[in-house]
Amino acid sequence: MICKRCVLPESKPDIRLNEDGICNVCVEYEKTKDDKERTGNLETEFVKILRMYKSYGEYDCLVMCSGGKDSTAALYYMKRRYKLNPLAFTFDHGFETEDAMENVKNAVEALGVDFLYFKSDFMKDLFSKILKTDSKAIVCHLCSLWYMDLTFKTAARFNIPVIIAGWTKGQSKKQSLMSKCACNIHESEFVSMAKATKEFLNEYVKNDPKYKDFPETMEEVLVRAKKRQKCVVLSPHWFLPFDSEVYVELIKKELKWRFPRLSYPAQTTNCYLNFISVHNSMKYFGYTHYHVEMSKLIREGLLTREEAVKNLEINYDKELLNKIAKNLNYVFE
Repeated sequence: MICKRCVLPESKPDIRLNEDGICNVCVEYEKTKDDKERTGNLETEFVKILRMYKSYGEYDCLVMCSGGKDSTAALYYMKRRYKLNPLAFTFDHGFETEDAMENVKNAVEALGVDFLYFKSDFMKDLFSKILKTDSKAIVCHLCSLWYMDLTFKTAARFNIPVIIAGWTKGQSKKQSLMSKCACNIHESEFVSMAKATKEFLNEYVKNDPKYKDFPETMEEVLVRAKKRQKCVVLSPHWFLPFDSEVYVELIKKELKWRFPRLSYPAQTTNCYLNFISVHNSMKYFGYTHYHVEMSKLIREGLLTREEAVKNLEINYDKELLNKIAKNLNYVFE
């Protein structure tokens, strides 16, 4: 059963539906909505923060570029709207799509910005172990620990005090500075997922010499980063009033950006491994972090429930999963 107000399914003990078919997350949101009422972040706040963290090096900011609409628009805004000198940074764990890479290439060439591409098989053994041990650990959670730690290290290497992400309002709380990256593991929707990931890290990662320095939590990533240099993570999408439809048309026209031929959810750009992550999340929990993101947007009035249901329709099969899993020496039976 799915909540009648958002798109979260009943998944006890974390997500429960009441007699009216409304989940506990929506009920709690309604109780505290007035206390959380905000006018929203203003663009002037964003500009003020950029000035506070002014760079005295070659680059003003490091922009994480996945090739998706949100990160591509973020790069566009930093270069064209704010007249900064960004370093575009793409991290590839070996499962990035050709369409995404084409979008990144077109964007950096059209904008004339420097581009750093980092590809590594470092995470491959961990991804494979998740599948082979039937772990409930979330692939995307482990990946986010790796890529944020990597991004902070890269920013420090180039003495860049500002990291720009393409995170939208549904992927993070509306805030000026990053505190938990994309998701808060203490929220009800993520408790069981976070527990499964922690168990995997404790059982299979801690004692592996290859991953002896792998961070266990996003808090640990942030503590490490703070020791290196003063640095913040921001997203222009938290401050600008534009809907994605507006900037999608803009980057299509000016940067030759295109939606990928295949991705999940619909109208997004994610890596191939995302299909496996979604499959496992649905198998073990009945929902994914995309359900959480879209449910937040529904509560904020930024997305209709009908749109979310349509976007979350499964658009892949086991043949695709096995094609991807082959690179991890695994077969979905």
